[in-house]
Amino acid sequence: MLSHLPILQVILPLVAAPSCMMIRRANLVWFFAMLVSTAALVVSVLLLQQVLDTGPISYRLGGWEAPWGIEYRIDLLNAWVLLVITGLGTAVLTAARVSVQREMDDLRQTVFYSLYLLCFAGLLGIVATGDVFNVFVFLEISSLATYALIALGRDRRSLWAAFQYLIMGTIGATFILIGIGFLYMMTGTLNMADLAQRLPEINSSNTVLAAFAFIVVGVCLKLALFPLHMWLPNAYAFAPSIVTAFLAATATKVALYLLVRFIVTVFGVDFSLTSLPLQSLFIGLGLMGVFVASVVAIYQVDIKRMLAYSSVAQVGYMVVGIGISSVVALQATLLHLFNHALMKGGLFLALAGLVYRLGSSRIDAFNGLGRTMPWTMGAIVVGGISLIGMPLTVGFVSKWYLITAAIESDMWFVALLVVLGSLIAAIYIWRLVEAGYFREAPVARAATVGEAPLSLLVPTWILIGANIYFGIDTRLPVEVTGAAAQYLLGGIQ
Repeated sequence: MLSHLPILQVILPLVAAPSCMMIRRANLVWFFAMLVSTAALVVSVLLLQQVLDTGPISYRLGGWEAPWGIEYRIDLLNAWVLLVITGLGTAVLTAARVSVQREMDDLRQTVFYSLYLLCFAGLLGIVATGDVFNVFVFLEISSLATYALIALGRDRRSLWAAFQYLIMGTIGATFILIGIGFLYMMTGTLNMADLAQRLPEINSSNTVLAAFAFIVVGVCLKLALFPLHMWLPNAYAFAPSIVTAFLAATATKVALYLLVRFIVTVFGVDFSLTSLPLQSLFIGLGLMGVFVASVVAIYQVDIKRMLAYSSVAQVGYMVVGIGISSVVALQATLLHLFNHALMKGGLFLALAGLVYRLGSSRIDAFNGLGRTMPWTMGAIVVGGISLIGMPLTVGFVSKWYLITAAIESDMWFVALLVVLGSLIAAIYIWRLVEAGYFREAPVARAATVGEAPLSLLVPTWILIGANIYFGIDTRLPVEVTGAAAQYLLGGIQ
């Protein structure tokens, strides 16, 4: 059984997704989805442990040897990302039952869990596969499920948000497919490891340059890198609360993984960041994203939209790490991938609790909630502090590594801008604190609003607690991401 873990990681949710449609009772279908998601989490833990003990795992589908057959290859990078996806996906699903019941009728609940597992399987497949065409296939599986999940929102604007994302997502996927086609035309292979060996011999070809450009732009669109981020605020704002939490914690992280995988592994750092001027481009776009998105977030009246723009800013930090292109910088990016998943997962689950009680995510509905919903508002405050990057939180750890990497590369100005970006984040987080603790709640509401349900609070505080725990005991994330960065970049400093 252990030898089949790579394929089980994907097959379990993929087969379970249509099976949900045969279960009509909402509580039963939620329980079934939880079992599947928990099993996927156990598999990812076992895979990471196996990679740490014995090195990369190669799994040949149908017994066909790569590159002729399809290969699932698990190294430290994707083993780490698989753990993030399954861990956050399971935590969000734990909180889903009561939130989904409040926002959807029984028929839509069954559809929701089926789509959730389908998107879950697609994201895991993108990360696990070692075949670039399978990346596209699983990308389409996850994207189609995501469009439908967003459209399940109560607000009719969710349909427009889903359509907008469909158009932008289709453009991104088409770019990626064109790039993959060019690579196959030049090399005759789709296997990532095989491509990495063949591309250095022909990387001066205009076709390879075009393939690289198409793939990077397509992935950056999926990643919501500034200025290709315009689909993300509406998608987060109008999707069901649980869908927003799931996408914020997982989807952009998978896109970031793809960007790292193609730039570092497939094309190679020498080609991607040395021969081409991508180093300056990534640092520039990343920092622009940090400041523009953070400033826009300050003026939002809807908290979902505020946190959506915050996600665009956080993506900027991660891309800056790729642009600096040292081992410490890449480690900072991989750390922030994990840390941001914890931050936004916890924040959006806390927001789901507020929406459950209030039916609104507007900031004026938050007045006085620090007294009527202390645990929920406390989770938002702690998550916000982590988002700013205060010491003893995970946000501080990854930003510290990013600043260290910038200073080691003599990029003092970049280090200063990273600090300033964090200070801007403090402004929009303070708006939430001010509304919750320093404004009076409406008299009519003060007596009727209670704390969020326990089934929402417990997973919320598990993620919020993880923000504190991994901000103090950093051994697991720092050791794994450090080893992954060293494995990917070798001796590059």
